Amino acid sequence: MFMAKLLDGRALSKKIKLELHDRVDQLKQGGTVPKLVVILVGDDEASKIYVRNKHKAAEMIGIQTEDIKLPVDTSEKAVLQLIEKFNEDDLVHGILVQLPLPQQINSRKVTEAINPQKDVDGFHPNNVGHLFMGEPRALPCTPNGIIQLLHEYHVPVVGKKAVVIGRSNIVGKPMAAMLLNESATVTVVHSKTKNMKEIIKTADIVVVAIGKAEFITKEYIKPGAVVIDVGMNRNHAGKLVGDVAFSEVESVASYITPVPGGVGPMTIAMLLEQTVRFAELEG
Repeated sequence: MFMAKLLDGRALSKKIKLELHDRVDQLKQGGTVPKLVVILVGDDEASKIYVRNKHKAAEMIGIQTEDIKLPVDTSEKAVLQLIEKFNEDDLVHGILVQLPLPQQINSRKVTEAINPQKDVDGFHPNNVGHLFMGEPRALPCTPNGIIQLLHEYHVPVVGKKAVVIGRSNIVGKPMAAMLLNESATVTVVHSKTKNMKEIIKTADIVVVAIGKAEFITKEYIKPGAVVIDVGMNRNHAGKLVGDVAFSEVESVASYITPVPGGVGPMTIAMLLEQTVRFAELEG
């Protein structure tokens, strides 16, 4: 019988922010002020909360943040022109366009318009290509945060069997690539996978990113496995929960991320770290 230890993203993100505060101070002494631009189109409530949290965290460590809030009917052309303006602005080190975007705007076009050297989300095809070649320049923030959590808690990854549940471009695919780069043996399962439960049950490390509240129960998890929950959902009672049935799975896992307080704070910490790193490269 296991009782899982928490992979505490909130605690690690605080530690990272303290280190970033010192790095920002050093940059400022050299005359460089790291600057992040966040573009938000429309009134998606979750997106507004994310942007607010990013702004607050950036301010705390001394990053200058400019939030551009645009109406839901903004044209694709207007967004692309705005990105081009910030691409050419030497005082801007990071550009982030908050997803999802309204229907009239092609997300791929927007992602590809951002200068890869200012792509703090790590979604530009150039940066994705470098990641898959094992030579990362900019990393997607959520998978990067997960890797940092594994390192912080000395979770062995080399040679371990990792299963990633979900194949999105934002989490699933880059997560698989990053685990491969860490020398894990990686399987990706998704909605079309047969014998999903049997495959997941073989994993030493399970990363769950499927967007279904408390979908993964203890029957899916091998005793002693490490479970990373990327999900953020509301259950029937309106409570914020992950994709993993936490109270069940913590009795069989060796480590588990809480929701909230696990992967979420690490995503923001990695965004800030990437912004500071880009500023250091420019400086």
